[in-house]
Amino acid sequence: METQNFLIRESEFADYEYFVRWERDPEVTKYLTFDEDRSYEDVVTEAIFNKNSNDRMDFTIVDKEKNLPIGRICFSRIDRHNDSLDISKMYIGETEYWGRGVGREVITEVLEYCFTFMHMERVTLDYYKGNKRAAALYESLGFKNEGAARNAAKKNGKYYDMHLMSLLRSEFFGEK
Repeated sequence: METQNFLIRESEFADYEYFVRWERDPEVTKYLTFDEDRSYEDVVTEAIFNKNSNDRMDFTIVDKEKNLPIGRICFSRIDRHNDSLDISKMYIGETEYWGRGVGREVITEVLEYCFTFMHMERVTLDYYKGNKRAAALYESLGFKNEGAARNAAKKNGKYYDMHLMSLLRSEFFGEK
């Protein structure tokens, strides 16, 4: 996948060092379900599991101009019978890219890929209750609220509610 400014490619082993740094940064993980003591081994184990799974995909977001990884996006629950998947992880790890529209640019391309090339009918995601920036972005892209999953995420021993959203192919393409 490619946007004007970013390449969204399958994650490679060299990317894991970036993931570890980002996924141990409290500023980056404020609204993510990673425990503070997440290790390099945890990240690599998860990445290998994702790579070997038929219902998961792991991508790295790369700044095309600098050839620099800046974030991560993962699909899970890829269901080819029901034509649905879950965007289970999406974050920009390099904080200097925050507030510059990167999330919108990347997720728009990712949704195009899901609906056009993967032939998905439905894409779902969730977010932490207090993540107002994510909520505003997803709503502006047409995602519909499906409610809350109570105590659905655990981080550092504490449970959190997650807001559930979905987007259908017809909604993405503006069909009635």
